[in-house]
Amino acid sequence: MAQVMFAELPLPLRRLWQSTAGRVGLGLTLVLVFLGLFAPILHPYNPATDRNYALRLLAPTLARWFGTDALGRDLFTLVWYGIRTSLLISGVSVGLGLGIGVGLGLLAGYYRGLIEAGINWLTTILLAFPSILLAIALVTVRGAGLQSTIMAIALVQVPIFIRLTRSMVLSLREQEFVMAAAALGASPYQILRRHILPASLAPIIVQATLAIGTATLEAAGLGFLGLGAQPPTPELGTILADALKGGYALTKPWTIFFPGLVITLMVLAFNLLGDGLRDAFDPRSDQQIGP
Repeated sequence: MAQVMFAELPLPLRRLWQSTAGRVGLGLTLVLVFLGLFAPILHPYNPATDRNYALRLLAPTLARWFGTDALGRDLFTLVWYGIRTSLLISGVSVGLGLGIGVGLGLLAGYYRGLIEAGINWLTTILLAFPSILLAIALVTVRGAGLQSTIMAIALVQVPIFIRLTRSMVLSLREQEFVMAAAALGASPYQILRRHILPASLAPIIVQATLAIGTATLEAAGLGFLGLGAQPPTPELGTILADALKGGYALTKPWTIFFPGLVITLMVLAFNLLGDGLRDAFDPRSDQQIGP
């Protein structure tokens, strides 16, 4: 029965399930997304009141799995809501970067002349700066905060999607099915939307998944520098920074260990899922899939 149900799954899902990296990444990602989405329902949290100075810097126990921080807040709850914040930042920023980057990449790949030159010039300038420095510069100009962090990380993602989409368009625009659509009178917009974009989705999806892991790390880096989400919003990088500023890294190691571990797991989850999706969308994997 299970084999019949497995055989009825779409081919990319079957490939993903047969990939060890894909299974582990998908499992971790689903757990993280579930925790982030349902945090307010499963464990309501009020940053203004959920603190008890009499319980500050307690070691992990069965009652408080991750211990408490310098303000007496339950570190497990803080990390849990930090996952929610990190997923919000990375998901929205990658979505914005993908939308802008794919749109500009389609234009740069299909049209020649000034449009292609202008977009390539913009892409080259953005790629000339290290991503974290570019994000820091934008947040510094706009001011620290959640919206600035999202915009900064989205800007960092734009040139990556432009380059990827443009390369896909250049390889597809001379294909027979595209030339046939043009010969039948299809407009450039119709060709891009109905033919080129659907054929380019697989590598774009893979890159978007990997980009979420990168965005999570960049969001934590900005938060660690005090440029990300501002208190009282719980954020993993900010939690790490608070522990280091208080000098608790050696004396109270749980204040550093658990937030760092969760950041690592989040980045690992999306990287493994991206690797699994890359295998799932690879046509050369057809021989490895059973009935």
